[in-house]
Amino acid sequence: MAQVTVFDSVLVGNLFGTEEIRDCFCESAYVANLVKAEVALAQAEEAEAIIPAGVAAAIREHCADVWRLDWALLGLRTEAVGDPVLPLVEQMAELVPDELSGYIHWGASSQDMMDLASTLQMQQGLAITETLLRKITSTLTRMALAYRDVPMAGRTHAQHAAPITFGYKCGVWLASFQRHLARLTHLQATSLLAQFGGAAGSLASLSLARGPSTDAAAAASAIRVRRRIAHLLGLTDPVISWHTARDTVADITNFLALVGGSLGKLAQDLLLLSSAEVGEVAFAEPDTPASLPALPLLPLQRNRPLPAEAMLAASKLVRAQASLVLDAMVSASEGGGGPWRLEWAAVPTAFMALVGGLQQADLALAGLHVNQDAMLRNLRSTRGLVVAEAVALRLARFLGRSEAGEIVRAACAVVSDEGVSLFQALERQERVVGLLGGEELEDLCDPTRYLGCCGPMVDELVGN
Repeated sequence: MAQVTVFDSVLVGNLFGTEEIRDCFCESAYVANLVKAEVALAQAEEAEAIIPAGVAAAIREHCADVWRLDWALLGLRTEAVGDPVLPLVEQMAELVPDELSGYIHWGASSQDMMDLASTLQMQQGLAITETLLRKITSTLTRMALAYRDVPMAGRTHAQHAAPITFGYKCGVWLASFQRHLARLTHLQATSLLAQFGGAAGSLASLSLARGPSTDAAAAASAIRVRRRIAHLLGLTDPVISWHTARDTVADITNFLALVGGSLGKLAQDLLLLSSAEVGEVAFAEPDTPASLPALPLLPLQRNRPLPAEAMLAASKLVRAQASLVLDAMVSASEGGGGPWRLEWAAVPTAFMALVGGLQQADLALAGLHVNQDAMLRNLRSTRGLVVAEAVALRLARFLGRSEAGEIVRAACAVVSDEGVSLFQALERQERVVGLLGGEELEDLCDPTRYLGCCGPMVDELVGN
């Protein structure tokens, strides 16, 4: 089959995903999860004596290798039916012994099996996501500590604000990823739910297996089947069917979008810091095989922010999928309708985009070159204007905020007009020197001495 999207592309696929996440969401993995769900269903029903013993073992023995299936026929029948479950069950029935074939998929709906298979994919996808999040948080933790006291200019509105440290900046990135890991732990318990309810979610098809639908024992048995399915698949029992209440899928996808937002923030910061005018970080050059000549590059082209650009694209892609899955929540009655099908496209796309972006973030951070000299040079480039706040606050203790502000604003104008430093502009004013003294004024005008609580906040964040 031709490669159509960036996710399955031979050329750029590894910029927009990884082999691991593609394997997780490929069609063969999805069908294998459908088979796994059918095995769990049969095991649970055998335990309640609803179907004969041996069905689960037969499915596992004869159907676990999904490459035994006729994939061309599976595709044709899926197109005709609208989903792959009935066509899959038809082929499974041909593979198992005849006396057991009629008990495959007993009492289940197609959506039950598809929701189970999708949830298993999301479970694995979240595990892959967690691994990358932990790698990134580990790297950012080391960076926050290593650069705890390295001063740099803080920036707001693309202009210098108060000084910070690069370790503090890494800590801000780190904190968001730490919160995502905390969210993920909660999400795995609340949104990875088993689904088994039959046609309308009521489990009536199993309640009738032992007698009237009002029989309490039969109803309890049917509910135990669902609970066993959840246990066998490592999912949470939902207590009540959720096949038309899609908040769990939306919760997972919106979590991915939140991580994507943090990924985009990190990418945007790295792009700014690596620009030629700023030059405070640089990306590692990609390896070029010895058999291939490196392309000639101009000096300013050598720091190519390819990982950050890929991160930014991934961030936008994953956030776009979240709105589609929110739309899929609006479904009618007890099943059917088109919105559910949005998940089929949006959920795999969200996972692949995010994992691809996180992989690029891991590569970018692991090979990032930090130019401390450039950080200090840029911090001092405004000749003290970056610490005008510090001087104004100190003077305000003597003169009040209004008068102190006027004095410092006038001095800043002198800095801009004459090219002198803030210290030089202020030391011309005898009143200022008389209140603060030359040594104190010089300290106040030193941006490396106005770092606030950057260091202590990093220490508390990383538990140092």
